[in-house]
Amino acid sequence: MSILKEILERRSVRQYLDRDVTKEQVMEILEAGRLSLSGSNTQPWRFMVIRDKAKKEKIVAVDHEQEWMMQAPVFIACLADMKSREDEHPIPENTLEDSPDNVVKLVIRDTAIAVSFMILQAQHMGLNTCWTGWYDQREMRTALGISDDYYVSAILTVGYGAESPEQRPRHSMEEILLLDESEA
Repeated sequence: MSILKEILERRSVRQYLDRDVTKEQVMEILEAGRLSLSGSNTQPWRFMVIRDKAKKEKIVAVDHEQEWMMQAPVFIACLADMKSREDEHPIPENTLEDSPDNVVKLVIRDTAIAVSFMILQAQHMGLNTCWTGWYDQREMRTALGISDDYYVSAILTVGYGAESPEQRPRHSMEEILLLDESEA
């Protein structure tokens, strides 16, 4: 069994049908994120499911007013919890994009992996997504009502796509593969 079909068919969808996504479907997508991998098994991801129109409008306003997002019945805020590594590292003072602290990079990386798993699960279920991230952390934290202990890795829109965008060009294997001498 291969998941290449879902990987090949996945697109960032920005037009959605007026069709609901059930709580059970959302939970299945979240389960894929919950089961993903993380460094030292820290599992820093936290998820916030947003269906409320007023809250979605606040999120859209901060996410560069990308009004197309409002078509999606569900938003999932994908958060990286800085406290997940406090046994090993103190919580950094700067939890923004420009933080030099390695722990910030670790929790963002691990949460991004979880988001990728969720996107593929949604695709497998016949749902579409778009990963948005064009926002200021401080403003998005305020819109979500969360503390500085969280880094907002993604706002994921989820729904049934009303469009089928063409696949964007990808580099060939020859362009991206750097062979070790033993593999040449």
